[in-house]
Amino acid sequence: MAAPGENLRINGERLWDSLMEMAKIGPGVAGGNNRQTLTDADAEGRALFKRWCDEAGLTTGVDAMGTMFARREGTDPDALPVYVGSHLDTQPTGGRYDGVLGVLGGLEIIRTLNDLGIRTKHPIVVTNWTNEEGTRFAPAMLASGVFAGEHALDWAYDRKDADGKSFGAELERIGWKGEEAVGDRRMHAFFELHIEQGPILEAEGKDIGVVTHGQGLWWLEVRLTGKDAHTGSTPMNMRVNAGLGMARITEAVHRIAMDHQANAVGAVGQANVYPNSRNVIPGRAVFTIDFRSPDLAKLTSMRERLEKEAADIAAELGLGIEIEPTGHFDPVEFDAGCVSAVRSAADRLGYSHMDIVSGAGHDACWINRVAPTAMIFCPCVDGLSHNEAEEISPEWARAGADVLFHAVVDTAVIVE
Repeated sequence: MAAPGENLRINGERLWDSLMEMAKIGPGVAGGNNRQTLTDADAEGRALFKRWCDEAGLTTGVDAMGTMFARREGTDPDALPVYVGSHLDTQPTGGRYDGVLGVLGGLEIIRTLNDLGIRTKHPIVVTNWTNEEGTRFAPAMLASGVFAGEHALDWAYDRKDADGKSFGAELERIGWKGEEAVGDRRMHAFFELHIEQGPILEAEGKDIGVVTHGQGLWWLEVRLTGKDAHTGSTPMNMRVNAGLGMARITEAVHRIAMDHQANAVGAVGQANVYPNSRNVIPGRAVFTIDFRSPDLAKLTSMRERLEKEAADIAAELGLGIEIEPTGHFDPVEFDAGCVSAVRSAADRLGYSHMDIVSGAGHDACWINRVAPTAMIFCPCVDGLSHNEAEEISPEWARAGADVLFHAVVDTAVIVE
């Protein structure tokens, strides 16, 4: 038994060709992809991935959430598998690499092992998690959340999209509802390769991000109730303006996040006022707040302070207020052994690297609850993601997949 030598590398051209081939499915309008979960395009992308897995000699299982698991057998029938993967679904205006790099990078590990005739003690399983993005069916990371026991299966099936279609019905419609119970699989470890989705690695000139932590988050929906009134004939001192309340709370979100520096962020994302007419003072406002930090104390403090300050603002303006949490997970600390495997792989291969905290949520954040887990980041141009202009270089993709290959194969143990 031995660790993979530094001369062992994946086939970068084959990986890049696979990324470009997958990008033909669900093309966007500006060079990216619109392959939202449980759409016909998602089904087509799954079928292509399944065909590639078949060609690589893998056995593919599908669980009741539609998550795909493509297995290469190990030499020890009792050894738990090493899992690797990410997701194939995209945002409505998504890029070609977010998630996809991690799935096809995992497939490239298998192809390379096949090319070299290398066997591992532990099986290796390449995974495509369903509905990581959460853009059609909220919340994000839905299937991995059910796998980790965070969500109930029936609750997940009942999630509705904007047209009122349920997750469960759409999963059946596209033909990817499996019979396997969700969460029954036991893992020796899980590794996920992903683009950074931020500007740090490119700015620092690093090839690899060794992800040590993932930020926790609170998503809070705020509903303000005032009084619709004519903008021209209502005196300023007699207004009950929900739009003004939203503006002041938005400013408070920014100030609270700045007061919790470093390593804390916050913003108002989705925002709506009603009746949304140019000459009507808004009588209602509904908006979402996103707080994130890798520090649980800071994350908790930001939420508590926001709830107090928002209530004070509403009282001052005579507004009714409701605040409802719509998403939450605590900060993640990835497994020290898996993180060390990633760092050692980057050192062995001579790639520049740095420790980094993930600003976005990933399937790995849920899987870390049930198995030793780590993530690998590669840079993306200008840190741009969730955008059709998202871009990486073939060299960045190759470096990330090389490190993934070494970390996974080292963990799965080469058999000489």
